[in-house]
Amino acid sequence: MKIVNLKKIWKQLGPGLITGSSDDDPSGIATYSQAGAQFGFQTLWTAFFTWPLMTAIQHMCAKIGLVTKNGLTSNIKKNYPLPILAGILLLTIPAILLNIGANLSGMSGVIHLVFPKISPLSVGPFIALLIWMMMIRFPYRRMVIVFKYLSLVLLVYLAVPFFIKLNIPAIIKSTFWPKLTLNKNYLGILIAILGTTISPYLFFWQVDMDAEESSEINIQDKEFKTLFINEKKDTIIGMGFSNLVMYFIILTTGAVLFGTGNTQIQTLEDAASALKPIAGEGAYLLFAIGIIGTGILSIPILAGTISYMVCETFNWKA
Repeated sequence: MKIVNLKKIWKQLGPGLITGSSDDDPSGIATYSQAGAQFGFQTLWTAFFTWPLMTAIQHMCAKIGLVTKNGLTSNIKKNYPLPILAGILLLTIPAILLNIGANLSGMSGVIHLVFPKISPLSVGPFIALLIWMMMIRFPYRRMVIVFKYLSLVLLVYLAVPFFIKLNIPAIIKSTFWPKLTLNKNYLGILIAILGTTISPYLFFWQVDMDAEESSEINIQDKEFKTLFINEKKDTIIGMGFSNLVMYFIILTTGAVLFGTGNTQIQTLEDAASALKPIAGEGAYLLFAIGIIGTGILSIPILAGTISYMVCETFNWKA
């Protein structure tokens, strides 16, 4: 019987795991929490639906980075007219900036809930400064290691459901035999889930990370072939991990909030505070820790993506 070498698999994981984990950022968690609160278990099936979609597109992005050894912006600039590149930048960069702001706001709000004496307005700039110093201080290879371990913070969401009572038959039915409701609110949350799981910044980040991985390796070398094989495993596992976390967030909020009629979740603070009196202190704190950890993971990736895009556009050192 072949024994799975977890240590070896962990070493092979990199851009795929980090990219997938960053997709479950605070703004994404807010979307999944809204889905669970408003519709219970009805959207659990989407985690299995988006996994192959994410894997396919991120695998294509990874191959572009590995083979060309250039970022996605550089490849677009090289192969398409300038107006197309300009349009992509004008649409993508503002969206990423808004996402950074939303993540900082969500983290600040949750920290304020855990520590009421700390003002959200003061903690937000402090978090931004801390992340900025981390990005400037540490080289790329060191940051990859930091990001990999930060991704483990997302495991707290797999623990949250064990603090609450679950309706197992209803969960299984909603996962494998979903009931589709063709009304405005349900379709709206499906679009929101697709939008937050398959995000443009993930494409740019994955290409640049894999370009960094293969930058010093000749495409004809055996090492490159090994890297190419490992990338596919990395992407499948990374996107699977991302969707597993998404599944458990919907499961948690669906079990706790939807069942009690607490369906109006507008922010992360709403979701975290609503869990506290119902699910207990343990589940509430785990949920809050997860939000803070994913924010620290995702914001450098969002900001780094903009840096890559701008530098590659103007041929600056990236």
